[in-house]
Amino acid sequence: MLAKPPLQTLTYALYIRIAAKHAMPITLTLALYCSAWFLLIRSLKQRKSQPPIIVPVLLALALACHAYGAYSLIATPYGYDFNLFRIAPLFFWVANLLVLASSIRKPLYNMFVLLLPFTALSLLCALFFASASHNVIQLSGGVLTHIVLSIFAYSTLTIATIHALILSYQNNQLHNRHAGGLVRLLPPLQTMEALLFELLWTGQILLTVAIASGAIFVDNMMAQHLAHKSVFSALAWLTYSVLLWGRHQLGWRGNIAVRWTLAGFGFLILAYFGSKFVLEVLLSK
Repeated sequence: MLAKPPLQTLTYALYIRIAAKHAMPITLTLALYCSAWFLLIRSLKQRKSQPPIIVPVLLALALACHAYGAYSLIATPYGYDFNLFRIAPLFFWVANLLVLASSIRKPLYNMFVLLLPFTALSLLCALFFASASHNVIQLSGGVLTHIVLSIFAYSTLTIATIHALILSYQNNQLHNRHAGGLVRLLPPLQTMEALLFELLWTGQILLTVAIASGAIFVDNMMAQHLAHKSVFSALAWLTYSVLLWGRHQLGWRGNIAVRWTLAGFGFLILAYFGSKFVLEVLLSK
């Protein structure tokens, strides 16, 4: 008689099978994003000022499928899995949502020409490399709220940083009278700058709420070795606050805004990766 497999093995196999539910929405999302991208490329080749009306419809449908796929990647039957490949699609979902929402008032659809390939890459990596993790955790509603808000804040400010680098490149190219190539795909400089500060304001508000929710829902942060993350998150918040004050009071723009954006993002990187280094390397010895 064959021995019965251990309960843990059966549970893990069941988890693998259930986790495959994310394959269908991700595949559909990829199809919708690719359709929108090809229509945008065709519109650019025809030098049309606005893409066909079907493009925002496809993007909205893709975002709906993307949201479900991103959620099914993170929320497993046995808890929440915050593996890097599972988190990345959520980052790009926030980015696409922000650009689509801003496109209602500004001519920003060309940004999707650059953004959608990276989004598709994150979804493909999730589809093929997001294997089931043994680090699934159970969370209370308050802590989960804090983590989701933090992810939204970090993703928004990450997109703002990438946007700042593109803005710096665009500014330098225009000053050197190089208006072709990649620059031709981008919206006007003033529109790009306005979007940067919209992203910064959105990210700053989300970061403020995330920090406040952490103070409320995360108990005994010193005992959980979260002090490093808290300090660097506070420094990032302060840096972005100074930048937004400088924009409002002193009219900061251009390279000054880019430098402050990069400084704030540097503190966010230290808050995330620095705390992981302390927890996984220094304190594990």
